[in-house]
Amino acid sequence: MPVSEHASIIWAIAALATAGVILRPWRIPEYVWAMGGALLLVGLGLITAHSALAAVAEGSDVYLFLVGMMVLAELARQEGLFDWLARYAVQHAQGSGQRLFDLVFLVGTLVTVFLSNDATAVVLTPAVYAACKAAKAEPLPYLFICAFIANAASFVLPISNPANLVVFGSHMPPLPDWLRQFTLPSLAAIALTYLTLRLAQRRKINQPLALSVHTQPLSAGARLCALGIALTAALLLGASALDMALGLPTFGAGVAITALIHLRQRRSPLPVLRHVAWGVLPLVAGLFVLVEAVAQTGLVVRLAQALATLAEAAPGQASWLAGVAVAIASNLMNNLPTGLMAGSMGSLVQLPQQTTAALLIGVDLGPNLSITGSLATLLWLVAIRREGEHVSAWQFLRLGLLVMPPALVAALLALQV
Repeated sequence: MPVSEHASIIWAIAALATAGVILRPWRIPEYVWAMGGALLLVGLGLITAHSALAAVAEGSDVYLFLVGMMVLAELARQEGLFDWLARYAVQHAQGSGQRLFDLVFLVGTLVTVFLSNDATAVVLTPAVYAACKAAKAEPLPYLFICAFIANAASFVLPISNPANLVVFGSHMPPLPDWLRQFTLPSLAAIALTYLTLRLAQRRKINQPLALSVHTQPLSAGARLCALGIALTAALLLGASALDMALGLPTFGAGVAITALIHLRQRRSPLPVLRHVAWGVLPLVAGLFVLVEAVAQTGLVVRLAQALATLAEAAPGQASWLAGVAVAIASNLMNNLPTGLMAGSMGSLVQLPQQTTAALLIGVDLGPNLSITGSLATLLWLVAIRREGEHVSAWQFLRLGLLVMPPALVAALLALQV
């Protein structure tokens, strides 16, 4: 029987798997639900093993990117770079929670823009937690910054979010065209995210912080790690300018810096590799398979044709619909597979540039609504759990409902200018 005849079963399995990822019942890890749904689809013959493997292979660049970033982050943590950055941030906060909030938001924006939103989740989150501990501050108000700015600033540059490369694919606009199209929407999204998040957390960040902390010199390994992260950022900018995939350069940088530091110190890299959150990789792979199965039902083609028809008759209305609908879909099924579907729509039909830009804004910014909306937020969740902090799906949703909609509306409005 054709796959299309099993569309309702495929959608039901995909919905159950996605619900498992979002709600995490019985504290079963997210990747178990995603991979379980993918294996069930293959086992029932609803998607061929060949198609499933091809879908997994589509994420090869994402896997390499994630491994490189996670290795760099764990290396920086073990070398004490995060602890040093934490003490530096607390000293400059001068006892003010509001000043620490602003400093974390600024650094989070810069890390997202030049290293990607996944780097903000993986690299910055442990440093912010260490800073809060050093300042004797409640961590969550400052940790939330890492989650929300990772998505709000993720379309300033093409490298700010791997999903950008997925949405545009081989049709990536030149950097000057990108900046002309996305600078105003990015500024609007960042500004509204800052205002609403600071307002929502104002009572908690008004608490006084520790005025001074014990300082220690930065170790040689930490200095080398910081240099490696800076060189990685430069490498990613160069790769983006040359329209190259970002996964292999990031992976190579992570492996090279780890090898250099451990060879210099004559230590085994196994402690670093042991603490990397490897479960993120099967989670992403499972999501790719779920989206491929849904795509084979013909849903993507029908959506693409409907959007193209609307864009031809009412371009402005099509942009708003595309941005809002994709933002909602990203929260229901994660923005990486949603970005794949949005990219497929652009390759199936001819869409106006503004509509494609709205799709990207929805993919990047929309996930600030739910705790599993983006890969960056999932990585952030892994990072804070490691530090003993826990945020429920409902807790994140309550804050996301305040932060995301104003930022999305502002960004889509700025896109019309």
